[in-house]
Amino acid sequence: MRNVVLYTLMSLDGVAESPDNFVFEFDELMHANLADLIGAQDTVLLGRAQYDEWASYWPTSDMQPFADFINSVPKYVFTSSTPSVEWAKTTVASSLDVVRELKSQPGGDIGVHGSIGLSRALLAAGLIDRISLVVYPVVASRGRKLFEDDKPLTKLHLLRSRPTSSGGLLLDYEVRR
Repeated sequence: MRNVVLYTLMSLDGVAESPDNFVFEFDELMHANLADLIGAQDTVLLGRAQYDEWASYWPTSDMQPFADFINSVPKYVFTSSTPSVEWAKTTVASSLDVVRELKSQPGGDIGVHGSIGLSRALLAAGLIDRISLVVYPVVASRGRKLFEDDKPLTKLHLLRSRPTSSGGLLLDYEVRR
């Protein structure tokens, strides 16, 4: 069975929305971590807002290694309507049953990048297997957080924690069932 791996950039106070507002340095260890993470993934799940933003940026980007990765893997965008911007290897999905089906097929990890609403829905449905966080040494104070208040307890098992030269933390967790 394949793993669904949630990768998120967040501030120390849990804000995950618009990380470009608080990510000031992406150091060598962060780049290596991202390369390792995407090297194990062969499918990506995106929410509609993230898809709309990325579909107009990544196809012409030369920011490596992510540009080659995201442009070449199958992408599933979760939405109730057809996106207006086309992006190669994209399938529109309207139900989390698609994720259950993908998990049962052979292949590499299934990545979730950004997509706060989709990430929350996948967590609530018990479909996230691992969480990989890059926590920046800032308190953003404003913006949507990855983890919502008033949700059931989710137990995690720490797989790895590593500080980076820019003061960030790389945290990898397994979701306990």
